Amino acid sequence: MVPINLLVELGIVSVVLMATRVAGLGRKLAATTLILLALAAFSPLGNLLLYPLESRFPAWDPSRGAPDGIIVLGGSVDTDLSAAHHTPVVSHAADRLLAPAELARRYPNARIVFTGGSANLIAPGAREADYSAPILENTGIPRERLILERESRNTYENAIFTKPLVAPKPGERWLLVTSAYHMPRSIGIFRKAGFDVEAYPVDWRMGGRDDLFSFTNFGADGLGRTDTAVREWIGLVSYRLMGRTSELLPGPAKD
Repeated sequence: MVPINLLVELGIVSVVLMATRVAGLGRKLAATTLILLALAAFSPLGNLLLYPLESRFPAWDPSRGAPDGIIVLGGSVDTDLSAAHHTPVVSHAADRLLAPAELARRYPNARIVFTGGSANLIAPGAREADYSAPILENTGIPRERLILERESRNTYENAIFTKPLVAPKPGERWLLVTSAYHMPRSIGIFRKAGFDVEAYPVDWRMGGRDDLFSFTNFGADGLGRTDTAVREWIGLVSYRLMGRTSELLPGPAKD
């Protein structure tokens, strides 16, 4: 469940309770919900939660040499809308689809993998890889260079399905392209799956430490950043408890 949606639902429950014999409980729940909503919307809470995620991995260092492969995680294309309109619809995190174009041009011998199926119920047969491939081709990546993984429904399956598909050899260097806030969990999952990858973060939501205590407008950055950050922290905790990562907050590999 999306955190902000949960607050809205709690607000509705509080209104219902105020019309019953437990009206006092309803008023307390309403006050608590309003405070949490105000914190999410108007305070730096979202920034404080996002910063440790986005700053965990530095920008990739190209001085170490060319990569053997580039893995692009899905999450940009809305498969339901794409299926409905018969054309790719990019809903967010477009940088995940733009970065591979530059990498492909810079490293012509690198294999390029896009991993993403569909977790949607409306159009379960629509695969994100199928709609993302034309976008990647339009950015200049030849179709024959693309390896598509179409079955994964989440980041865990991105890792376990991609590894046997590309069969990485010892000593090969693979880049992982995903949103900066999503990178710690993604790296942790790939490591646990036995697939060593190097972080290539994109799609930043903050400029850096200077943004930590900046206040934002209701309905815009405040709620959006808090919602994104809370969902990602929940994902980190859940995946650690399920044994899909070895650390709560994975970081750069130690030399």
